[in-house]
Amino acid sequence: MADQLPLNPVRSAAAAAGASRKRAAYYSAAGPGPGPDRHSRYQLEDESAHLDEMPLMMSEEGFENDESDYHTLPRARITHRKRGIEWFVCGGWKFLCTSCCDWLINICQRKKELKARTVWLGCPEKCEEKHPRNSIKNQKYNVFTFLPGVLYEQFKFFLNLYFLIVSCSQFIPALKIGYLYTYWAPLGFVLAVTIMREAVDEFRRFQRDKEVNSQLYSKLTVRGKVQVKSSDIQVGDLIIVEKNQRIPSDMVFLRTSEKAGSCFIRTDQLDGETDWKLKVAVSCTQRLPSLGDLFSINAYVYAQKPQLDIHSFEGTFTREDSDPPVHESLGIENTLWASTVVASGTVIGVVIYTGKETRSVMNTSNPKNKVGLLDLELNQLTKALFLALVALSVVMVTIQGFVGPWYRNLFRFLLLFSYIIPISLRVNLDMGKAAYGWMIMKDGNIPGTVVRTSTIPEELGRLAYLLTDKTGTLTQNEMIFKRLHLGTVSYGTDTMDEIQSHIINSYSQVHSQASGNNTSLIPPRKTQSSTPKVRKSVTSRVHEAVKAIALCHNVTPVYESRAGSGGDSECTEADRDFGDESRTYQASSPDEVALVQWTQSAGLTLVSRDLTSMQLRTPGGQLLTYCVLQTFPFTSESKRMGIIVKDESTAEITFYLKGADAVMAPIVQYNDWLEEECGNMAREGLRTLVVARKCLTEEQYQDFESRYNQAKLSLHDRALKVAAVVESLEREMELLGLTGVEDQLQADVRPTLEMLRNAGIKIWMLTGDKLETATCIAKSSHLVSRTQGLHVFSPVASRGEAHLELNALRRRQDSALVISGDSLEVCLRYYELELLELVRQCPAVVCCRCSPTQKARVVRLLQQHTGRRTCAVGEPHPGPRAARRGNVPEHFKRIWCLDAHRQSDGGNDVSMIQAADCGIGIEGKEGKQASLAADFSITQFKHIGRLLMVHGRNSYKRSAALGQFVLHRGLIISTMQAVFSSVFYFASVPLYQGFLMVGYATIYTMFPVFSLVLDQDVQPEMAMLYPELYKDLTKGRALSFKTFLTWVLISVYQGGVLMFGALLLFEAEFVHVVLISFTALVLTELLMVALAVRTWHWLMALAELLSLGCYVASLALLNEYFDVAFITTGAFLWKVSAVTVVSCLPLYVLKYLKRKLSPPSYSKLSS
Repeated sequence: MADQLPLNPVRSAAAAAGASRKRAAYYSAAGPGPGPDRHSRYQLEDESAHLDEMPLMMSEEGFENDESDYHTLPRARITHRKRGIEWFVCGGWKFLCTSCCDWLINICQRKKELKARTVWLGCPEKCEEKHPRNSIKNQKYNVFTFLPGVLYEQFKFFLNLYFLIVSCSQFIPALKIGYLYTYWAPLGFVLAVTIMREAVDEFRRFQRDKEVNSQLYSKLTVRGKVQVKSSDIQVGDLIIVEKNQRIPSDMVFLRTSEKAGSCFIRTDQLDGETDWKLKVAVSCTQRLPSLGDLFSINAYVYAQKPQLDIHSFEGTFTREDSDPPVHESLGIENTLWASTVVASGTVIGVVIYTGKETRSVMNTSNPKNKVGLLDLELNQLTKALFLALVALSVVMVTIQGFVGPWYRNLFRFLLLFSYIIPISLRVNLDMGKAAYGWMIMKDGNIPGTVVRTSTIPEELGRLAYLLTDKTGTLTQNEMIFKRLHLGTVSYGTDTMDEIQSHIINSYSQVHSQASGNNTSLIPPRKTQSSTPKVRKSVTSRVHEAVKAIALCHNVTPVYESRAGSGGDSECTEADRDFGDESRTYQASSPDEVALVQWTQSAGLTLVSRDLTSMQLRTPGGQLLTYCVLQTFPFTSESKRMGIIVKDESTAEITFYLKGADAVMAPIVQYNDWLEEECGNMAREGLRTLVVARKCLTEEQYQDFESRYNQAKLSLHDRALKVAAVVESLEREMELLGLTGVEDQLQADVRPTLEMLRNAGIKIWMLTGDKLETATCIAKSSHLVSRTQGLHVFSPVASRGEAHLELNALRRRQDSALVISGDSLEVCLRYYELELLELVRQCPAVVCCRCSPTQKARVVRLLQQHTGRRTCAVGEPHPGPRAARRGNVPEHFKRIWCLDAHRQSDGGNDVSMIQAADCGIGIEGKEGKQASLAADFSITQFKHIGRLLMVHGRNSYKRSAALGQFVLHRGLIISTMQAVFSSVFYFASVPLYQGFLMVGYATIYTMFPVFSLVLDQDVQPEMAMLYPELYKDLTKGRALSFKTFLTWVLISVYQGGVLMFGALLLFEAEFVHVVLISFTALVLTELLMVALAVRTWHWLMALAELLSLGCYVASLALLNEYFDVAFITTGAFLWKVSAVTVVSCLPLYVLKYLKRKLSPPSYSKLSS
């Protein structure tokens, strides 16, 4: 059927309606809904490959064709593969070289195959295979590879390689045209600075690695505790880790000093989350009387092979010397990953992975070395200049007639004109970038901004796409409970006191009933079938909903130590203050903390929690104790979490479940309000959770427990089997209520996004939240303006559905797109090019349910298919909460701060930030202890406006002017050399020798040219008020081949005037030609800088005067180059003045006429 279906989007309303009817018929034919029938139908169509004959219509011509002409239309994309010589010349040679190098590297560095392992407790010698050392190495080089590696990184750039060849040629006597220092001094300076900088960075990396690898840990042996270095830890060792100590390797948690048999760890250095994680010790080893008993048992751990996923683990613990043998299943809650920190108690673990096989190292990626677009453009211009240099040298030799050793003359001309490509270009640009970074960090309007990558400040002025996260970036990541809906009644912030009164009444009634009936404190249990269903009172429904929220979570209350014992790491329970003021809640999600804090305000307070029990305090002060029988944590696949508890006072067993509405709707009993209210809350920007429960009998629970334990011991498909057992409980559950939590927007998000949109920057939001919440935040933050439509991309699971949805998207003009990560993955699999062409036309895009890997992939796709510059904004690493609270030793804070060049991909936004051309990280409230992967760090989202509109714009325009001036400085002197050689019978003799060439590029002209980094065309306030000025920058007009050719013409004109003028005006001696032309050259450069300046700074005037003073003072000292007696004559002054005026005055006139006839966009604002 698919090959008969016309997919042409048409323009008329009638045709559109017809198409929609056909589409509805198609879906109805495929099945009643998104069920197995429909899925299998699409599978058959995909397998038959009929869709290969159904191209997407990407052109206007195709959309206007009649349906009957459908099969005659061309495909949207036809790739022509180059063959033979054409393929080899057009890049095939590079592909072949790369493939050969990769093959050789793979041969030399074959990776060992990772396998599952059996680890015996305390017996490293029993390991069957050799495992990597537990050492961390972040160094890029070693003693032998440092110098070759640094030199390779420098000379792979055409500019540096060119000057190396030119400098080396001066060792050949026949090619020598000047002093060696005129070539080697600038090149040596550049290399010395680079090598010194790399050496300092490498030494810091070495010190940090040494500090981490030398840290001492207690190792448990048969003879007792021994101290061992982190780098000497082996698989099978029993390691003791104290509170606030870094875990050195991946371990299975065996014992803890905490009575509950569990501990908290901080994982912010692994996954970027500041909330503490609860870890559970293996019950078999936790029950042992003492530490020494670990060596008296015969036990081993079976662990899966090392893998990237930090959120899952499958293994088993087996004790063989007991009767019968003890088998325990191990999950993620029994693991202690390396680079995390113990937050409570002392833990003992057995090492299962070391070194390169640990989760943290496997997830660590080196960010790419980012090169700015301006640098790439200047590199292209230098290549063009090199071609011009070769052409000019060939012309000189040709006119000379190829007489004598012409090839030697050709090389000498190449050397004479080598100043066309100035080596000072890289030096000036690098110094300029350092200055821009200093200005950004010193800007009082964006306090706390840090420039972490100083090589790409100009990228901030060339951005076309800005991709941002939602949580913690557009929003504050501060959750506030806003709404509770019970079906017939809804409570908001203004009616929360009613909930509190319902809770007080509910527990006062229970207390009075219990006190009035002393004979039976425990009421008889009710079965579901014992009494007919009656409508519950509002008080009863509120009580059950609040109790469910107070019980169904993974939150643990933590109490601070009293002031007198704050320094002791092992404070006893007597030292702890159990008051409400000292209580804080720890959980893996801020949503759960917000819910528990709300139940506390409502009157039901969580006061204690361990592995097996939980205590709630009622408004009357009564403690309710519940046994925790099972906990089912939240996962990205299940999108829900559950808990089975037993009330100790009534012996009732209840299964509570909460989760996203999409997964909870089929689980709860039929209702007619859930879907509508979820939509209403999502439109208000609230994050929703559906809460449900199910009462279980003792027999039902025992049956479930046996099946659940059996599934957990399975070594194959454990996750699927466990999920199947849990799902057997999740049927016909009683719907208790719907909660809404708000994540507040950051300050000034709306005006900032409006400013960026007016600047021509397209904004995409990539988030892991659900579609409704992401859509609401996009609207409330004005990411999608009120005048724009919103097209929600329907969920697709096959090629056919993606085909239909893409054609539907093509019909929507000027509409923002909302698409889920799953649908995005399907579309990219089949229609990558077509999808990218469509989304490029959208004014804004929202990708919801995106994984970190998908975020990075979207960034890379935009770079590849658009060729435009991208910027990623996120919260790459919120920072260690422990550092904020003062619980971490200083040397750990130092390690965290130094670890800035490597980041774990577990962090939500790190991959996206590293993939973008420019990464901006927003540091949260936890302070600056974070080791961000971003190139620029800011404290608030609103600072992006000034960072881009002011500093990005200025950096790009200044660097463009600076680069072109440096090129002009080399072009003009090369033109003078060409004129000089032409006049004197094409002799390959230098015009200026020795110090004159070095001085010209340094003290005579460097300061005025470099002072252009202070220039600005409009005031910062104007640039913020009129963001439309930013649009011109994305077109790259400040530095293009057009502006470059303009400067070439200016250089040729001025060089010719200076040289011919000096030749015409000199009378007797040739040295006067050198003096007149060189003086006029220096004055011309100073006047050209003054001509280019748009806003004068006092340092600019000082630089002009300083350079002029240096030159005048040196005239009396350079006797070997100048005639000092001629300098004091009036003839020298008028001749120099005449030549300078002729070279500069026409340019001043042209600039005045251009500003009058065709003023730039900023001129009206600056006036």
